[in-house]
Amino acid sequence: MRLVKLIANLGYGSRKQVQQMFREGRITDADGEVLYADDKVEHEAIRVDGEPLDPPVGMILMLHKPAGYTCSTKDQGRLIYDLLPSRFRDRAPVLSTVGRLDRDTSGMLLLTDDGALLHRIISPKSKLSKVYEAELAQDLSGNEVALFASGTLLLESEKTPLLPADLTIHDPRHAQLVLHEGRYHQVRRMFAATGNHVATLHRSRIGGLSLDGLEEGHWRMLTATDLDTLFAA
Repeated sequence: MRLVKLIANLGYGSRKQVQQMFREGRITDADGEVLYADDKVEHEAIRVDGEPLDPPVGMILMLHKPAGYTCSTKDQGRLIYDLLPSRFRDRAPVLSTVGRLDRDTSGMLLLTDDGALLHRIISPKSKLSKVYEAELAQDLSGNEVALFASGTLLLESEKTPLLPADLTIHDPRHAQLVLHEGRYHQVRRMFAATGNHVATLHRSRIGGLSLDGLEEGHWRMLTATDLDTLFAA
């Protein structure tokens, strides 16, 4: 792939804009030597304005999503892509969220431009657990642990009962819920089925991977070791 197309596909600009970047000498190799559009050079050696070129297709990152941000590229208001470099929104293939967190939910969100990896993570065959910390509007009644673990809870408008889920109660209004599937607004709907309401919700873990000190609103690239950790659980 020609360098112009490669760099444009990574979201740095249109092909015309990238060609202008070459003319301005903004694209160099690791030693600072100016590159030309027809040069052949390893991806890892390319620099844009002195910074390493973003990873090629197959990139996956973790974002600590704050509440108040929407998992969309087009909705009004604050979007998760506002927390990332602007070029990430323009990558081709697109950088997509691996599942979603609703606007009012914070915590771990994965994004990737690797379709096969995305489907592997969300596939029921992967059996990746998702851990949520919930604050409730009312005290728990005491029967939620058994109900959620029963595998018989049927949410409104659905025909298939939920898989068993593990609820750990911290105090009357705080609990940890571990899911083994991912249905639409599942945590909120589960507590609603008991007559309660989720006041705040935070996803702390997916599979074996946790936020591990990543600050709210910040992100980091995941490594091959991270992916091993993700699926190890």
